[in-house]
Amino acid sequence: MRFIPLLIILTISIISGLIINYNIKEFEKRHFYLISLVYLTFLGMILFTPISFDGTSVYAMSAGTGRVNLHQLDIIDIGFAENIILTVPLGFLIKKLFPHVSILSMAFTGFMIGGGIETAQYYLSHIFLINRTSDINDVLANALGIVVGAIMMVIYEYIINKKTVVATK
Repeated sequence: MRFIPLLIILTISIISGLIINYNIKEFEKRHFYLISLVYLTFLGMILFTPISFDGTSVYAMSAGTGRVNLHQLDIIDIGFAENIILTVPLGFLIKKLFPHVSILSMAFTGFMIGGGIETAQYYLSHIFLINRTSDINDVLANALGIVVGAIMMVIYEYIINKKTVVATK
């Protein structure tokens, strides 16, 4: 029962991969979507299953309902930095798909996604005993990672557009 979320994530990922591979003929676009799907699958597995990664090894956590931390801020922690790094590609991806969204809107989106992830972890921990902790620090780190990813996308687009302008002169 604890691995039902993993089964759902992998099933959706496999079906999505087949749809992408079958329907998108342009190599670069298909490549981008498949890499994005691999990232999102990995992200879903890390966030919503009892599979955990502690920096040196991957393991299955014991059954449990996890904890909730809504008041103890601890932003000078390796876990905080890991959560930022984990969501930077998500910010990059969102900004790539929605280029007209402002950085301020991306910050709001980051908080909403971070809150949604932590809420889902809370409920999944109680339904499937995946033993995930819902933490305010994770919400902040996820939001910050998404904003950093969006800023990186803006810088990337600026550099690419600048190279294109120089090449056409």
